Amino acid sequence: MTDFHLNELDRRTFLATSATLIASTNMLHADAPPLAPPDKQPAHLQVPEVPSKTIGFAIVGLGQLALEQVLPAFAKCKVARPVALVSGHPDKAKKVAAAYGIDPRNLYNYQTYDKLADNREVDAIYIILPNSMHAEYTIRGFKAGKHVLCEKPMAISVAECTEMIAASKAANRKLMIAYRLRYEPFNMLAIDLCHQGELGKIKSITASHCQDVQAPNIRLSKALGGGPVGDVGIYCINAFRYLSGEEPVDVTATEYQPQDDTRFREVPESVAFTLRFPSGLLGCGDCSFGTAESRCFRVQGGNGILDMESAFGYRGQRLLLHKNGRLSEYQLAPVDHFAAEMDAFSESILTNQIPKTPGEEGLADIRIIEAIEESIRTGRISAVRH
Repeated sequence: MTDFHLNELDRRTFLATSATLIASTNMLHADAPPLAPPDKQPAHLQVPEVPSKTIGFAIVGLGQLALEQVLPAFAKCKVARPVALVSGHPDKAKKVAAAYGIDPRNLYNYQTYDKLADNREVDAIYIILPNSMHAEYTIRGFKAGKHVLCEKPMAISVAECTEMIAASKAANRKLMIAYRLRYEPFNMLAIDLCHQGELGKIKSITASHCQDVQAPNIRLSKALGGGPVGDVGIYCINAFRYLSGEEPVDVTATEYQPQDDTRFREVPESVAFTLRFPSGLLGCGDCSFGTAESRCFRVQGGNGILDMESAFGYRGQRLLLHKNGRLSEYQLAPVDHFAAEMDAFSESILTNQIPKTPGEEGLADIRIIEAIEESIRTGRISAVRH
């Protein structure tokens, strides 16, 4: 933890002084023999081991998230590897397969998707499709005998979530929902601090996840399960639950759908909601597809305040603690969120353990989203049905 009350050495002075010292030292010892024989290595140096078993993934859907985040993350995975692709665009799939060393015979489209059942290289399927397609391809994945990692939101209704969980159990295969922040060190530490009482009793949590989405974009399509609540508001909802360790009792919500912006013909621009929990805690969240970017939360406790900047981003998290009149920042080594997530799912398969974020976790959030939708529709407080 870095204490902001401590006087810090001026960074430029430090770097300049360090550079001078290093240069002087190098000149002084230019002709000196090596300090240790070349075949000797520091005792702390860790040489990577080849894992005895890895999990082969089929990536279903080659949109922006798959291409820019998920597939590059495999380079940092320890036990997860890409072995197959499913796409409706064969030329793109061939190009991506060549870039990642995937056998061209392991390319599928949505009509041949079920043939994954015959591919022994594929252990797990990662569903990265529009929200409205999650349930269908998850259930078909289980029928093919594969484990399934499904992007959030889990589905577009409680009924679909229930069917997905039932299919997982019937196939005796694991279902994990891709809540990457549950495998990210800053959010994990925030959970520990809240649950261990560092802030005292938690009184309120505020969270915001907003961005400016430009058309065309599938997230602006109602038919494909778009809209700000399921896409970005779910981060706030899940954070309320994992930070508090509670399930909400009821919800109040309101939305704004401008008439003069054609992007929002089918989905609202912005939604604000308040969740009430059994302890009296209030979770106040907002999400938007039409504002400047915001990805933060604040936890207000009786003894302190916890702030997370870029809480829901792919990188750049900063965790700040306000307590006893002092401001401190936690220093942690960042990780690739998607690599951590895929390795965690792979380990749960290899060790036959229940994933940290199973289907039931996704179902809990969809129950809240349905209550938010009901509150908007009726203009009243809506109970969360557990």
